[in-house]
Amino acid sequence: MQNRVVITGMGIYSCLGKTLDEVRDSLYHGKSGIIFDPVRKEMGFRSALTAHLEDPDLKKVLSRAQRVYMPQQAQYAYCATADALRNAGIDQDYLNTHDVGLLYGNDSSTVPNVKAVDTMREKKDTTLVGSGAIFQSMNSTVTMNLGCIFKLKGINLTVSGACASGSHAIGLGALLIQNGLQEMVVCGGAQEVNPWSIGSFDGISAFSVRENEPTKASRPFDRDRDGLVPGGGAATVIIESYESAVRRGAPILAEILGYGFSSNGDHISSPNVEGPTKSLLMAIRRAGIDVNEIGYINAHATSTHVGDTNEAKAIYNVIGDRRIEVTSTKSQTGHEMWMAGASEVIYSMLMMKNGFIAPNINFENPDEDSAKLLIPNQRVEKHFDTFLSNSFGFGGTNSTLIVRNL
Repeated sequence: MQNRVVITGMGIYSCLGKTLDEVRDSLYHGKSGIIFDPVRKEMGFRSALTAHLEDPDLKKVLSRAQRVYMPQQAQYAYCATADALRNAGIDQDYLNTHDVGLLYGNDSSTVPNVKAVDTMREKKDTTLVGSGAIFQSMNSTVTMNLGCIFKLKGINLTVSGACASGSHAIGLGALLIQNGLQEMVVCGGAQEVNPWSIGSFDGISAFSVRENEPTKASRPFDRDRDGLVPGGGAATVIIESYESAVRRGAPILAEILGYGFSSNGDHISSPNVEGPTKSLLMAIRRAGIDVNEIGYINAHATSTHVGDTNEAKAIYNVIGDRRIEVTSTKSQTGHEMWMAGASEVIYSMLMMKNGFIAPNINFENPDEDSAKLLIPNQRVEKHFDTFLSNSFGFGGTNSTLIVRNL
């Protein structure tokens, strides 16, 4: 018998809010976190749209020696993780005396690399790069920093799976717990929010240019969508075995029933239909549920033509004509990239716990494929106990999670 895996804590640092309550309210009211950034326009960006996110001030909570190793996304991740641990009722004494694991999604660390190269080119002296540069610039910077700050002693690993990174981190953590290799794992995803990290995306015309109406730019599934909007932040969930949660009297929020995954084995940037379909079916099979038990689907849909179309086809392949609400919270947040798979679990959890489905804002005109799905553009007051969350990424990596209320 495999161990049951439950969620006992959540924390988030998002353009929708810095607390669970703030994020819940933003979801409920369909609030967008997208703005026009004039700095990007001055830098020559085709699109100056972005999610709005402040950098946290950690001077009062972390030492300078700790902060020097932390790039932007690690700072976001610290805030989300500290809140998730508190939410789960876990203090430092517990972390010191138990082998708690860490799996976090991250797939870039741009600014430290840019600064280091600029310094070397300008000064011709590598010693001026700074002692923290190497630890900030590595892709594993988030897990390095969180593992050391919170003194975590279990598995310590960065999951780099493009825009499915955060989802894969949760799924892999669940597998470790199911097989008795860990009792508890801190899981999540982080995404830096700065112009340098996404300039190459802008260079291939991946972003919406609806700059005169920023809050209407991200339009998942809408016929008139013209590209994604970049976002980011960090999201952390604490997962553990059901036995561990009961033993320590933890607040058990939900159970992770299924994790599905696949690779498209196809084009590096254009998704297909077969890969996502396989991921959904695997998650449902591993969850041991009937499709009719799914009350809500949080789609990956980023507001690109090919991506949204093929995901709509994949979802329809699996659910057919069943009237299950499907929305993409990216209509409010933009595409949170490496963070998205984790944050969208939290967004879906907040909806499930509070009896509503956030609107797929800006969905005004369906296309041929989205018309086959039930995509509400207004908030739906609905009680549901099980949701499915999709996350797909460049290179054809796919991840699907199924979570049930407890």
